[in-house]
Amino acid sequence: MVMAQHPSAATLPADPTLDEIRAALAPLVAASAAFDGFTAATLDEAADALGVDRDVARLAFPGGARDMVDAWFATIDAAMAERCPAETLATMKIRERITRLVETRIDLFAPNRESLRRALALLALPGNAPHAAKLGWRAADLMWRLAGDTATDYNHYSKRAILTGVYGSTMAVFLNDESENFAETRAFLARRIDNVMRFEAWKHRRAAHRIERPSLARFVGRLRYPGR
Repeated sequence: MVMAQHPSAATLPADPTLDEIRAALAPLVAASAAFDGFTAATLDEAADALGVDRDVARLAFPGGARDMVDAWFATIDAAMAERCPAETLATMKIRERITRLVETRIDLFAPNRESLRRALALLALPGNAPHAAKLGWRAADLMWRLAGDTATDYNHYSKRAILTGVYGSTMAVFLNDESENFAETRAFLARRIDNVMRFEAWKHRRAAHRIERPSLARFVGRLRYPGR
């Protein structure tokens, strides 16, 4: 497991773990996947570039293509968190934080947009649907946590479910956006987030003005125990 021939090998320690190898290979795999997809040949090419033994590289991705996509998306998650530190997000409103986080992902995916297309096509296969849902949820959960969300009730799940939908539809627009700096995608994202915020505001107003309905159980209880 010796890495020494390629400059990129400096990113790995002398005796790297499989997790470290996977994280180092993932961006290289993504860079090549635009041409050949997330295949064994693409992984071999990335391993050669990094100076990793091909058999060891395969051990780092036991699930094959699906694991390659998972690892690549994990590097995007990490890069997003690095580019959007808490002290920066803290100065923004919630909608601005979410917008910044999604737009940061757009910027990170932009150099490998065709690879993203192939990755999403792979995840769209019936057998990969549960894994696709897991990765979408993971991204949404991280974005909400970076945005400062601490909800533990049903809002924890509803926020992530809604953001998963917004993020997924935004990525679909992004894949076919030829406007400068993906202006159409950013405008679409702004509209979707605006719709979500309007809905959330309506929910809060509805909750604030909700009239408590009579409780049949409480009424019967009072008949039975009038002193209470």
